[in-house]
Amino acid sequence: MIGYILFTVAAFLPLLIYLRNPYFLADLNYVIVAIRIGWRLSKIKKKFFSILDAFLDKVNKDPEKTFVIFEERSYSYGWADRESNRIARALSAHAGLKEGDTAALFLANEPHFIWVWLALAKLGCVASLLNCNIRSKSLLHCFSCCDAKVLILGADLKEAVEEILPGLKELGIRVFVLSNHSDIEGIESLSDKIEKASDQPLSPQLRANTNLKSPAAYIYTSGTTGLPKAAVVNHERVWVASSLLSFAGVHSSDVLYLYLPLYHSSGFLMGLCGAIDKGITVVLRQKFSVSNFWKDCRKHNVTIFQYIGEIMRYLCNTPKKDNDKDHKVRLAIGNGIRPDTWADFQERFGNIGILECYGATESNIGFFNYVGKAGAIGREHFLYKLSCPYALIRYDTEKEEPVRNSKGFCIEVPKGETGLLVAKIKERTPFYGYAKNKQQTEKKKLRDVFERGDLYFNSGDLLRIDHEGFIYFQDRIGDTFRWKGENVATTEVADHLLAMDFVDEANVYGVRVPGHEGRIGMAALKLKENMDFDCEAMYQHVKNYLPSYARPRFIRIQDAVEVNGTYKQLKVKLTNESFNPEIIMDPLFFLEDGKGYVPMTPEIFTAITVGKIKL
Repeated sequence: MIGYILFTVAAFLPLLIYLRNPYFLADLNYVIVAIRIGWRLSKIKKKFFSILDAFLDKVNKDPEKTFVIFEERSYSYGWADRESNRIARALSAHAGLKEGDTAALFLANEPHFIWVWLALAKLGCVASLLNCNIRSKSLLHCFSCCDAKVLILGADLKEAVEEILPGLKELGIRVFVLSNHSDIEGIESLSDKIEKASDQPLSPQLRANTNLKSPAAYIYTSGTTGLPKAAVVNHERVWVASSLLSFAGVHSSDVLYLYLPLYHSSGFLMGLCGAIDKGITVVLRQKFSVSNFWKDCRKHNVTIFQYIGEIMRYLCNTPKKDNDKDHKVRLAIGNGIRPDTWADFQERFGNIGILECYGATESNIGFFNYVGKAGAIGREHFLYKLSCPYALIRYDTEKEEPVRNSKGFCIEVPKGETGLLVAKIKERTPFYGYAKNKQQTEKKKLRDVFERGDLYFNSGDLLRIDHEGFIYFQDRIGDTFRWKGENVATTEVADHLLAMDFVDEANVYGVRVPGHEGRIGMAALKLKENMDFDCEAMYQHVKNYLPSYARPRFIRIQDAVEVNGTYKQLKVKLTNESFNPEIIMDPLFFLEDGKGYVPMTPEIFTAITVGKIKL
């Protein structure tokens, strides 16, 4: 009888667990993988093992395996090892680089970026990864952050460096170009020196003093609100970021399609370093191409790709084809996909798993949606919260500061409400800040959050956690604005605008109006091809779906919505230009009470600014 009861309980136990928590198996798998990764990191802490060592391990095990495919050429792990040996020897002999030195890389997505970075790692040097799109003052500023002794640039970026040569000379920085010759004074050729160098392995003693806490790279923030800041990425952080592929179930037979910039943490840490850790093949592309994306995936049997920002929407907006599901892609990893695009993408292109994640280069906190619930950036787990304490706290968007109670402490928001993400800074979850920028580093710290003397990292992001424990991104602090005493989340408004069949892209932001507190809503829209802006339809839509304070009062029609190098929408310039028809040449519309959207005129603009038209 007892045996029968035990058998019945055992039979029904999985069902009971599932009914109580339908995500039990996913949660369990997360714990198992997390323990495995934690155990590995603890071993690495005891005996230092870098991502370079992981690369050399792959070289020893399978030197002929394809490491990188770029355009029409393939490079094996063994070939990459030998080429990086040559580069390391050339840089040591001609640039005098040694352990602890910093060298700046100014290269687009190309194999040489990888070979040069590996060469610097073999010398025990730190790589400063420069955004190849920045110029002039911003570019020169990057060198004041990292104390680079040498700059290595691609031949196609020579003109950008010529402009700042006097400044580089003043800083004592030697400049090398990946070319066989250089006719510009102050820029030395490097390729000819590489060709003459030996490809024999370098002694590990050259990097004998490098450890887990040593800087591995400087990765720069986008600098959309100021000059770029150099986030310090040490070897421990490299391992943590590259471990994401383990959570994703990536194995050595996978093929990764990588078009994200290698100067960015997503492309470099999660993409390239993660690929090296797993020993997989990387199909590298100089930049994203919507027309070539699926062609490349089919040609190279791609199984995994990374995405960021608006990439997935771009793919969904292409004309449908009969072979949309004819590919071997099984997984997409990244951040920034909208919930509607998530569903559209999977319906159109097949059963491709989407691993949405959240984090920042300098952050000490990160999440990923291991369950695959559409729209969520992650899921809470008590074990993770124990090892990495965090909270969502109440935030005043008007005063642009956390709300504190009568005792001076921050207030944690309840489940279902939006709050500012903060993460405790401690030994296991450090925040290393920005190189040579104490002021900006301190700005990211919050003190006395829940008790006197505690210290938290201010993510600058507003998140929401639902009652099932799923985490949702709501907005950036600077993007959410307040109007008529209410908070307006730009992402939420944009999602509603994108529901209109003539809207291709939407960028929502708040603008100041003379005589009014807060910021009023404005949207920059890109229309679908051969479609016009329907004033009446848009008016009815926002009236039906958005509260009055959240409706965009101004709409600007653009040929293209501007994005940065990682495909995130730019808002600063739009905010500064506001709704002035004398400055903006694009078509502008104003939401007039009771009438709907009407063309913006200088007369309307003047009436608003002098207060004749009430908003």
